[in-house]
Amino acid sequence: MGIEDYGGGQGPQSDVLVVTTNDIPGFRVEQVIGEIFGLTVRSRHLGSQIGAGLKSMVGGELKGLTKTLVETRNQAMERLIEQARSRGANAVLAFRFDVTEAADVGTEVCAYGTAVVITRT
Repeated sequence: MGIEDYGGGQGPQSDVLVVTTNDIPGFRVEQVIGEIFGLTVRSRHLGSQIGAGLKSMVGGELKGLTKTLVETRNQAMERLIEQARSRGANAVLAFRFDVTEAADVGTEVCAYGTAVVITRT
């Protein structure tokens, strides 16, 4: 697996800018639309859970779980961007992820932030 299997985030051509900061240099917030989120819950199949359990006994990175979490975060972010776009936003400020266990059957990943309309200054 290459490094591209372990990364995420936006592509360079996205029409909705997503940042972790509260403002964007060179832009002015014209309208605050409000909080938005993208949510997904993923489970792992039994074979990979057993493999991860065995790997955890000997140590080392759980590459299958890492790749699944990256894919899950990317899906949550895509849903956040879709939500922003559908509400008329062209940017998301204060972007964050929240990851929790969902009733011992999977991992819940929530991408959230504030949808805004920005213009260049």
